Amino acid sequence: MHYFSESILSALQLIIGFDPDIYQIAWTSVKISLIATLIATIFGLFLGIITAITQFSGKRLIQQILNTLMAIPTVMIGLIFYGLLSRQGPLGALGLLYTETAVIIGQTCLILPLIMNMTLVAIQSADHRLVTTLTMLGAKPHQQILPIISELRYPLLAGVITGFGRAIGEVGAAMMLGGNIQDVTRTMTTAIALETSKGNFELGLALGILLLIIAFSINMALQMINTRH
Repeated sequence: MHYFSESILSALQLIIGFDPDIYQIAWTSVKISLIATLIATIFGLFLGIITAITQFSGKRLIQQILNTLMAIPTVMIGLIFYGLLSRQGPLGALGLLYTETAVIIGQTCLILPLIMNMTLVAIQSADHRLVTTLTMLGAKPHQQILPIISELRYPLLAGVITGFGRAIGEVGAAMMLGGNIQDVTRTMTTAIALETSKGNFELGLALGILLLIIAFSINMALQMINTRH
């Protein structure tokens, strides 16, 4: 217990003292996750809205696939893209493995089904007159996207924030695709695993506290959105 309390104090001192290594790792995590969330949001909202307002065979199957992909282990995403991006893989010539780009690709594909599925659910749970009215006014499917986003901005934003929360907290794909390279692809989750295994518990704990603060902020934002909605 004494060791743990001392470790917490040391971790807090690292955070309060603005240790450059810790905040470099935190910035790398936030930057990669924000870019991945932005890309996933653009495609997820578009595909989710088009899928929701268009009637076609296989729509239920798509939702079942999305539900399955939402629960896919992150190491599976890492494994798939490691095979694609490795030197022997079909995309190996691009030289993306062990780069920020590779981690962004992995995180984007991880949270894209989540954002797309939450977009589908938001539209299906909304007043059915919204889509009906837009259709009666002569709006084509692509013309309905912006009005739907404007009307359902709070539940859609909740989906985006949830996606960011999953991206910044994932470890499997980031470790496999980024290689945990210092000052390049070392995120908070991969650094926690590395530093703890090296016996540097204080640094791992400091990163864990920062990650908890970010997670708490995300949950607070979601609560505020749900309250306004």
